[in-house]
Amino acid sequence: MARTKSVYACTECGGQSPKWQGQCPHCNAWNTLVETVSGPAAGGEARYASLAEPRGLTRLDQVESVDVARIPSGLAEFDRVLGGGFVPGGVVLLGGDPGIGKSTLLLQALQKVGAQQSVLYVTGEESPEQVAARARRLKVDGSRIALLAEIQLERILATLRQERPAVAIIDSIQTVYSEALASAPGSVGQVRECAAQLTRLAKAGGPALVLVGHVTKEGAIAGPRVLEHIVDTVLYFEGDSGSSFRLVRAIKNRFGAVNELGVFAMTEGGLREVSNPSALFLSHSGEPVPGSCVTVTQEGTRPLAVEIQALLDEAHAPNPKRLTVGLETNRLAMLLAVLHRHAGVAAFDQDVFVNAVAGVKIAEPAADLAVLLAMVSSLRGKALPAKLVVFGEVGLAGEVRPVQRGQERLREAAKLGFTRALVPRANITRQGVDGIEAIPVDRVEQAVAWMREH
Repeated sequence: MARTKSVYACTECGGQSPKWQGQCPHCNAWNTLVETVSGPAAGGEARYASLAEPRGLTRLDQVESVDVARIPSGLAEFDRVLGGGFVPGGVVLLGGDPGIGKSTLLLQALQKVGAQQSVLYVTGEESPEQVAARARRLKVDGSRIALLAEIQLERILATLRQERPAVAIIDSIQTVYSEALASAPGSVGQVRECAAQLTRLAKAGGPALVLVGHVTKEGAIAGPRVLEHIVDTVLYFEGDSGSSFRLVRAIKNRFGAVNELGVFAMTEGGLREVSNPSALFLSHSGEPVPGSCVTVTQEGTRPLAVEIQALLDEAHAPNPKRLTVGLETNRLAMLLAVLHRHAGVAAFDQDVFVNAVAGVKIAEPAADLAVLLAMVSSLRGKALPAKLVVFGEVGLAGEVRPVQRGQERLREAAKLGFTRALVPRANITRQGVDGIEAIPVDRVEQAVAWMREH
């Protein structure tokens, strides 16, 4: 069987070149040519002429939607991120730092699924003995988990067609290579081609497929960016090396909500689900301390109470420091400017440090008001009142804007025992929320004045 020819395609403009060059001859971009499989050889148009006949069209309103029966993973937090479980024919890409627990999570999930349906674990990085040793350490019953140690794509595809498992794991996609390409495993062309072939098999009535992906030093999944567009769901496994807690976040999901968050704790017996993650992100100290403020952030469909800590200290250098952990640094600079202009609180001679507790990352602007009050609390050395929760987006004009799902945030705060909430006026409804007093604010100076009085 003749080897398929390959060409080098530009990732910027899509232009093709028969050999690799440092600069794309079509758009003049540098280092953008990657190896890929070429199209049909000469005479291909005549060979596939019958496949090019036009097909009948269907109006969109005539297409009936079908609810697909999902395959539960047996882990409630993992199912939440997946959108309810594995989807037959769906492809999931799971990325994370080395040693963070990707293989541990998938082995535990396969044990649950394997009790009801057939499963397959394809290992390309570890030997079968290493996988078996991990399973014994985690006390995972491997009697129902089929194991295949293989990195050649064609053999993996043949095994999947023959065994027809309900769920299959490829650990990892960077180790798989195809005989159609001459490049080494892990190259851009190999990763893209192998992922496309596996996805095509899954879509043609194949298994629910999970591809484990390596990440770069910046935290993004290694390989071509198109890899994230091919699959249905993209999950990132996050966690601090100094903490036992792990977060699984959905970046893309065609079958569920985006930005869903699953929380796990790494123990000697594997990953354990955290049933009440809000308690994880709150301080366990008894009395309120200056520089601490609790906010409620929305992660997908789940509201989470998170403690924001701020520390303002006199700067001893010409350029004061602005450092954030878990929040955006540029947004911190904006909040400091708003605080000075509209509330008269200057921090230009202070080193500012802001931290979201327990390693959680907050991307939404709903935490603006909490960050602002935490900084004022630290600067003045005055703690905020106990049992107070704060949320709201702050605009450049000093206004406090409403946030989405305000009532769900208030209910989560009330469930955790908070009795007062400083929130945007537009997020307060007539019926309110039982057990918590909602205090409306319209502008930043009102919130700072309320804090001064209480």
